[in-house]
Amino acid sequence: MDTSKRLRFSEPLPELILSGKKTVTWRIGDEKNIRQGDILSLCDTSGKEFAQADVVAIKETWFGKLTPEDKNGHEPFASEKEMYDTYAGYYQQTVEPETVVKVIRFRLR
Repeated sequence: MDTSKRLRFSEPLPELILSGKKTVTWRIGDEKNIRQGDILSLCDTSGKEFAQADVVAIKETWFGKLTPEDKNGHEPFASEKEMYDTYAGYYQQTVEPETVVKVIRFRLR
């Protein structure tokens, strides 16, 4: 079992994941090459693991083309601007409708 694929989550996301409210994460520039069937180590920002999860589905799209299904299981944003600003902060880059995003659906182990 390869659990070397670690994903970090900022507060309050670990609690949302553990409660089952968050079952999807969006990632820009997936250098880990996450695929369906992978086992993920879910960590807080310090790198401490709080759970493990199985990847159940993967989809690549653009932020401007995210569907209601892609957003189901993801924490909501009050506006498109808030969504772009949040991800720009996470990745220290400009995030726009044409920015490629990987939708990762997971299930806790």
